[in-house]
Amino acid sequence: MPDASVSPITAIDSHAHVFTRGLSLAAERRYVPTYDAPLAAYLAQLAEQGFSHGVLVQPSFLGTDNTYLLQALRSTPQRLRGVVMLERDSDREHLEHLHRLGVRGVRLNLMGQALPDLRDAAWRPLLGQIGELGWHVELHRQVADIPALVQALQPSGVNIVIDHFGRPDARLGLGQPGLAELLTLGGQGKVWVKVSGIYRLAGTPEQNLDFAGQALAALEVHYGADRLLWGSDWPHTQHETSMSFAASVDQFDALGCSTALRQALLVDTARALFDFS
Repeated sequence: MPDASVSPITAIDSHAHVFTRGLSLAAERRYVPTYDAPLAAYLAQLAEQGFSHGVLVQPSFLGTDNTYLLQALRSTPQRLRGVVMLERDSDREHLEHLHRLGVRGVRLNLMGQALPDLRDAAWRPLLGQIGELGWHVELHRQVADIPALVQALQPSGVNIVIDHFGRPDARLGLGQPGLAELLTLGGQGKVWVKVSGIYRLAGTPEQNLDFAGQALAALEVHYGADRLLWGSDWPHTQHETSMSFAASVDQFDALGCSTALRQALLVDTARALFDFS
């Protein structure tokens, strides 16, 4: 689908995935969808919900083959940005090519994996290039492990984005291991948090929504609205039967954000972080 004419930013969805069946799959994967989530369907969801722009994040089951995501960026350059998964030895020429296409981050999806030693010298070239390009490293991992991962990345000076509230367990409340430390990271700079995936917080829908409201209030105090952003997490992999883009918007609306916080979450933070003009 060709790119539409450039329009003012009404809202930015900072976290979504696109894919079709038949794409090359990662050798190690926890899940494989049995349906398609093509770019055209995603753009239709954006339009239906009044969003002008979106950010595509490489799904873990496709590994470092970002071909489909990059095709989407090529077809809709003004409205989309990308977060890819990369081999650790990716060279500068390749990263600069990705930057021209609209990539602005590298995802480390560490759910169900052994934790890497991000202080190891083997990571320095890639992290250095990410920093020089003004990209960020996106972390997807349970909250108990997030502080140590962030602290390992901080010496490299890269921007860091934490997925889905840091994947806490809503049933354990704000006192659970890692969450207090995650909040303190807000005062150290260069860390952002995605307010997304409320339905992934392990509790009942009521527990998840109640916890998300408490967590968002605490995050706003410690991070400030300018380092918080919202994402739909479309097409809600592993929750496809119970969630939709509209339902994720409804969950966000139920948080009852102030006008200023809503503006930051849906427009201002993502516009700056992902370099939308």
